Amino acid sequence: MSDLSCPAPSIVVQGVVKRFPGVLALVGISADILPGRLTGLVGPDGAGKTTLMRLMAGLLHPSEGSISILGRDTVRNQGELAHLVGYMPQRFGLYEDLSVMENLTLYAELRAMPSTERKALFDRLLEFTRLGPFTARLAGKLSGGMKQKLGLACALMARPPVLLLDEPGVGVDPVSRKDLWRMVAELTSDGMAVLWSTAYLDEAEQCDTVLLLNEGKLEFAGPPQELTRTLEGRSYRIVDPAGDRRHLLARALDLPSISDGAIQGHSVRLVTRAGESIEPVRALAAEVGAQVATVAPRFEDAFVDLLGGGPGGTSAIAELMEPVQLASNIAVSCADLTRRFGSFTATDHVSFDVRQGEIFGLLGPNGAGKSTTFKMLCGLLKPSEGSAHVVGLDLAKAASAAKNQLGYMAQKFSLYSLLSVRQNLEFSAGVYGLSGADKKERIDEMIEAFELQRFLNAAPDDLSLGYKQRLALACALMHRPPVLFLDEPTSGVDPITRREFWTHINGLVRKGVTIMVTTHFMDEAEYCDRVALMYRGKLIALDTPDALKQQVVSHDGHEPTMEDAFIGLIERVDAEDQQ
Repeated sequence: MSDLSCPAPSIVVQGVVKRFPGVLALVGISADILPGRLTGLVGPDGAGKTTLMRLMAGLLHPSEGSISILGRDTVRNQGELAHLVGYMPQRFGLYEDLSVMENLTLYAELRAMPSTERKALFDRLLEFTRLGPFTARLAGKLSGGMKQKLGLACALMARPPVLLLDEPGVGVDPVSRKDLWRMVAELTSDGMAVLWSTAYLDEAEQCDTVLLLNEGKLEFAGPPQELTRTLEGRSYRIVDPAGDRRHLLARALDLPSISDGAIQGHSVRLVTRAGESIEPVRALAAEVGAQVATVAPRFEDAFVDLLGGGPGGTSAIAELMEPVQLASNIAVSCADLTRRFGSFTATDHVSFDVRQGEIFGLLGPNGAGKSTTFKMLCGLLKPSEGSAHVVGLDLAKAASAAKNQLGYMAQKFSLYSLLSVRQNLEFSAGVYGLSGADKKERIDEMIEAFELQRFLNAAPDDLSLGYKQRLALACALMHRPPVLFLDEPTSGVDPITRREFWTHINGLVRKGVTIMVTTHFMDEAEYCDRVALMYRGKLIALDTPDALKQQVVSHDGHEPTMEDAFIGLIERVDAEDQQ
């Protein structure tokens, strides 16, 4: 007699191996994906997540082993998969010059949906995704979150019993991600099997089951809480230390007993290695007049620990830099900064100052005006009104001189795909006026600091996302600028690579470099000295991370997160507008 509490798997993966020329991408993967459950697929860059999803969708064939979808083999019965599987890849194929409705119609035709069923289906999908008011808008004009919702609607066109989502939350703000989670929860409650690949480990923590891949191997399969429990008694927080918390984190990360660490507001969160004592951390905390408290572990702590721990606390690139000396304590400033595109105001009279050696976070939902503000502060976009200064230089009058004082890492990877890695480094050095021995020395420093030696002749498009971002950061730092603008620098990269980026950022700030950063990872916002929250082009809040969290404290005693603050402050503005 069958166990009714354990339904038959929707997807069965048995001993799957996948080889590419010179690469073993997957090594003997076996797993079951159950209906009515949300299964998370996590792992560092290059772990094999996308390869496994493409195998499940029938777009690739296993080198060994087999995959079945509802009893159909993905190789022998490949023609049946179109009606069984909805697949949303990382770069979903929306046609940006078509409207929302035109994209839905195109995908309905590709899926051979009967014309008599389309209106009812479209109405249901538009209501489900809340895209009803935007059917005439071009897909290219949608925000990142709305694009992902439209992509999800297209993937659901055939009402498949299995849904594969490859990092649908990348580049999507917390409000839109919350909406995506609502939609997926409805789908699983209707019995759909959903596999969600993600770089956001707070998302993985909410899944029913997690598959953790590393170097093509399945390292863990089960409820996320099961892995998290392995860190009981090993997660700590140094509470309110005096002095520079970034220096404290760097020292702690260099301790042999520490597996991982991060800044959490004005505190420092640490994880010890298995079997190691907390006493070295207590000694560090005593030096800065702080206490050490045991805290509940997080899935992200367990993930990083399982993969061997994060990077140390020393940034090779920051060690090469001389301390930055500016004439003024204010590195970046703007007053009534405004940018209009026709009748649309993207940035609306925004004013703030950024102090030297500060990490200043610019947060907001997709379409809030963050990137527009960034581009004006970098001299890449002319304001409609207002003024902006970088290291005392007026961008309206001395744009060229100001640009030489800053480094800019764009939101979308913007290096030259027709040039090799080495040629991109050489081009960037030339743009910033480096030549001769200085140019060669700086390029060699970047190659060593970011471990780019084995990729020098490769095209950027052939690199993993983590190494693409390393290359982009290397190019932005080539001239050792006193001000660095980072527009979603870690979007889509895994937690280990994000830790590495923040080790560099913290090291640079300790040398006096000023950092402006946008991010949709709310744990990264904790690293910021101050956070400006933008919504609908306006600045709606500006304070320290801890102070912003205090603004949304509830009566139930729950300690708010930065995500709680982000969503709560935006919902407060919406509520005021409705009064």
